[in-house]
Amino acid sequence: MTASLPRQAAPPDEPPRPPEDRRHVIRRRALTLLIIVLLIGVPAGYLVISANQSRDSGKDKEAKYSATGLTAGWPSKVQRRLYQVPVPHPSNQVAYYETNNWKTSRLYVQFQTTHAGLDQFLRQIGADRTDLEQGDITISARDQGITGWRFKGPGARTGRFYGMVVEKKDPTPTLDVVVNYGNPVYPFVYVVSRTVP
Repeated sequence: MTASLPRQAAPPDEPPRPPEDRRHVIRRRALTLLIIVLLIGVPAGYLVISANQSRDSGKDKEAKYSATGLTAGWPSKVQRRLYQVPVPHPSNQVAYYETNNWKTSRLYVQFQTTHAGLDQFLRQIGADRTDLEQGDITISARDQGITGWRFKGPGARTGRFYGMVVEKKDPTPTLDVVVNYGNPVYPFVYVVSRTVP
């Protein structure tokens, strides 16, 4: 004999809902639309503004450095390893330029960093701050002309520029380094690395 399932009682009749007020419907739809606009529109607008600012910033940097031959951005890992110019983290305003001829190859690099970043850079090139000499502009006028770097004016007189040469036997590159302490928190470093191909 097959057992039958007990019958469920029918749900009690619910009283019918009154029709929604037209003003309430309009208000609810407006609120829903506003939420959708905020959830989609605001992030999309932010992305558009951010992209435009980033593009404009890149164009400004490119224009600034193209006038001097420098390229805004970090030299490649291969260039940094070949010319032995370790750019520390964090660094900003990084730019570089490479020249090659039958006699000498050069990599010009500039960057602004922290004092800890400067110490790290100096350690990696086999030097320290005691090797830097006040007022010693070790980057030649010829190399300054190629990059547009200037180490003259009030800063030169007040002694904010310090320089040194890290000389090594060929084929290891020789580094001409100038550090600008004009900003007491973030020193600016200029390097010319030259090597015989």
